[in-house]
Amino acid sequence: MGGWSLSQLSTGKAVVIGAGGAVTVALTPAVLLILGFTANGIAAGSIAAKLMSYFAIANGGGVGAGGIVAFLQSIGAGGLTWSGTGILGGAGATAGWLLSAICNQTAATP
Repeated sequence: MGGWSLSQLSTGKAVVIGAGGAVTVALTPAVLLILGFTANGIAAGSIAAKLMSYFAIANGGGVGAGGIVAFLQSIGAGGLTWSGTGILGGAGATAGWLLSAICNQTAATP
């Protein structure tokens, strides 16, 4: 059987996977702040304001509750929930695992 076991996980891969999760969780609020999703609302003239304007025009004049802009603003204003942290950490860890798998490839010998 061609399965996967925990014993195949090297220390280097474990570090990359863990770092992927931790960095993703740590940087998400900072990136949202840079984009303009602040605790006081969407910053004027920011990328978030442009995104909000785009969605308002696309929706006929209003930004829908539960949409991507509202979701990102709620994270920008209040931070990540526990479940959001877990989901985002899992996504970052998955990206770290993919990176470690891609970088671990060796060239085939002729």
